[in-house]
Amino acid sequence: MLRAGVIGAAFAGRLHAESLIATGRVEVAGVVSAGPASSAAFARDFHCAAYPDLDTLLAAERLDLVTIAVPNRFHLPATLAAAAAGVHVICEKPLAMNLAEADTMLDACRDAGVLLLYGEQLCFAPRYQRVRELIQSGTLGTVVQMQHWERHGGPHARWFHDPTQSGGGVLLDMGCHGIEVARWLLDKPPVATVHARLGIFKHSSGNVDDHALVTMQFQTGALAVIDSSWAAPGGIDERLEVLGTAGSVSADLARGQSLLVYSDIGVNDAAEKAPGRAGWNFIAHEEARTWGWHGEMAHFVDAITGAIAPEETGSDGRQVLEIVMAAYQSAATGAEVALPFHTTAAMPIEPWLTRR
Repeated sequence: MLRAGVIGAAFAGRLHAESLIATGRVEVAGVVSAGPASSAAFARDFHCAAYPDLDTLLAAERLDLVTIAVPNRFHLPATLAAAAAGVHVICEKPLAMNLAEADTMLDACRDAGVLLLYGEQLCFAPRYQRVRELIQSGTLGTVVQMQHWERHGGPHARWFHDPTQSGGGVLLDMGCHGIEVARWLLDKPPVATVHARLGIFKHSSGNVDDHALVTMQFQTGALAVIDSSWAAPGGIDERLEVLGTAGSVSADLARGQSLLVYSDIGVNDAAEKAPGRAGWNFIAHEEARTWGWHGEMAHFVDAITGAIAPEETGSDGRQVLEIVMAAYQSAATGAEVALPFHTTAAMPIEPWLTRR
């Protein structure tokens, strides 16, 4: 059994813990969270110890891996601490606040001889994996264009709206999903150019984008449109479409395989970001498995034990971050931006905030 520490006791941290335990090969040994109440609840639910900080956790427990599911500005220090302790790292998206941080994380893990694994669970969603199989089999012919969209009414935690903690808005938070899904579906060819339009439509009290439309062109010629929004009513909407010269496919991840339930009283298991509990609601069937969390963690456990080479690594996370930063630059200038993109910006949203 591998022993894991979970950094972050909220939504993603809980999904990490559930999915690691589901492998049957991992014991969650401890949790660290900024909120004592959430930390205590996590420790009770997952039968582990709660620690006041990461250094204490690393000193007290013999760990094989940690998962990082805390605000983005903490990804770098948490990774460095784990690497220094010789512990493998699974880091939630986005990888870091900027490219310099990403490079520091990659270097630290390489020098320590530990894996830095990039938490993009959508690449392990069974429905999206079937789409990839159709592409690879030639069923759709040559891919012309794909479109990924993920929309909801906005995150619950306030730190997402603070660029000093998040580094950006919906483009960074959710656009990174579509960017990596598009890369992964095509076996990760280089991106040639990126263009983006951003806006603040619903969360006007915040200082980050809440709607983003990104267009990427790969060096192969294939196009990808990434549509991300925190301004959409009705709860989570997550879909993918692929157009090829010989066929097409659509996959509705959020609603296409959910239960549609009506209740005057309200339901506790309504889909993520649902605006209310009463009335009509979508209820996910095996959410952690459907959305790829179980497959992701099983894959990462195989990688940590040396059975396979990991498909999603820190290098992938850095490439996604580079594309996101190029997209913010495009939104700031209105021009298409070529890749590779070099920037010393402290956070992805910086050029857009400066020119708004």
